[in-house]
This record gives sequence, C-alpha cells and structure tokens, in this order.
Amino acid sequence: MTAVETRSVVVERDFPHSPEKLWRALTQPHLMEDWLMKNNFHPVVGHKFNLRGDWGGVLDCEVLTIEPGKTLAYSWDFANENPAFDLKSVVTFTLTPTDTGTHLRVEQAGFRPDQKQAFGGAQHGWQGFLGKLETVVSELD
Repeated sequence: MTAVETRSVVVERDFPHSPEKLWRALTQPHLMEDWLMKNNFHPVVGHKFNLRGDWGGVLDCEVLTIEPGKTLAYSWDFANENPAFDLKSVVTFTLTPTDTGTHLRVEQAGFRPDQKQAFGGAQHGWQGFLGKLETVVSELD
C-alpha cells in the first residue's frame, strides 16, 4: 500500500512577547483553555490528553515532543464515522526568538486529499486560535 499524500496547514505569526511567556500560554492547561479548548494537558512526552471543543467534539491527543521555549508537538486526532472528518494529524508549535519578541510557527500535518473541508476549517480555526492566543499572552505578567 502506498502512503497517501497529506497536506499541512501552516500558520505563522509574530508576537511582541518573549518565548517564555508564549510557552506558558501553550503549555499551561488553564491558559490553553482560554485560547484553544478545555483540556487535561500536561507537558510530558507520552501524556495522553483530550481537547474538548465548544461544539461538543473531543480530540484525542498525545504529547510527542517538548523542548521548553522552543518546540511542542502533539497528535490531534478526531475520530469520526465520516472519512472526510476522521482526522489523524500532528500539531507542531515552533518558537523562534526575534528582535521584537517571538515568531510562532504552527503546523498541523496529516490532512488527506479528501479532507478539503477539514483542511479549510483548520486554516480558519488556527487564525482564530492565534488571535485569542495573542490576547491571552498580552494579559500575562
């Protein structure tokens, strides 16, 4: 069986905040809830957790990579009977210090060609999440 070619959603944004501040918002459950979703996240490789969307959906996740202040990756799986929405993906956050703060690159990889709606939804969704993330980080001490 040949591997199905998958696509990635990549969203990049510059924040006028330190990587440390951004990292807190990406890894502390109460802050994640404010910009992403309700969760039971712990920043430990191998930790399995759920993200619970306002729409009632539950994402099954597992922490894959943690380099404090630099890289965070976790699986982002959504089981659905409809193949167009049955998603197995990986979200990777990469933080790069800049002269004015931090450059954040978010990549969600694993969309199959028949998942155009999920792909479009993720593109739109990450823009919204990062807008909220900006608000959350700006309110941190």
